[in-house]
Amino acid sequence: MFSGIVQAISKIQKKRVKNGCLFLTIKKPKGWDIKPGNSICSDGVCLTVKKVGKTNYTTELMPETLDKTYFSKADYKNINLEPSLRLNDLLDGHLVTGHVDAIGKIIKITPRGDSKIYKIKFPKKFAKYVAEKASIAVDGISLTVVDVGNNWFTASFVDYTLSHTTIGMKKINNLVHLEFDILAKYLDKLLKNTS
Repeated sequence: MFSGIVQAISKIQKKRVKNGCLFLTIKKPKGWDIKPGNSICSDGVCLTVKKVGKTNYTTELMPETLDKTYFSKADYKNINLEPSLRLNDLLDGHLVTGHVDAIGKIIKITPRGDSKIYKIKFPKKFAKYVAEKASIAVDGISLTVVDVGNNWFTASFVDYTLSHTTIGMKKINNLVHLEFDILAKYLDKLLKNTS
């Protein structure tokens, strides 16, 4: 489990495909004590550490993960990282599982002073999970939804977030990982089961 508060931007040093799986070698952030088996939220995706080197570590993405993410569809070099929460950690964002629901696309960026408003398009079937002022994770970043359409939403990024995550490096038509609020998904399932 994660909070959606990115702790580091790192580099994807190497990509390797073997037996339908993708192996990502990622530069280890300074001061991070990473061990095999650790879960790290990586651009919003919960990835398990497979192997640790002196300056990097490697994760393995199975075909199911590749189907739901952009790691095999786009060649971004920088990556948002957040280690998993401990029971005594502050929850500054919202509960994020690291299980990506959909790939979104940035379709508009509007500057507002030092901040920027991003308009992000997503598959229409997920519209029921997006509400104004609700939580959403974009590339692992905990955000509050500003406005909503039938297949898009907007979110405001303050200067700190733009400079301390990869979102500030992304442009129109770039892809983002989306994880919709876990409470909305459970509520939807409960209502289906009682109707």
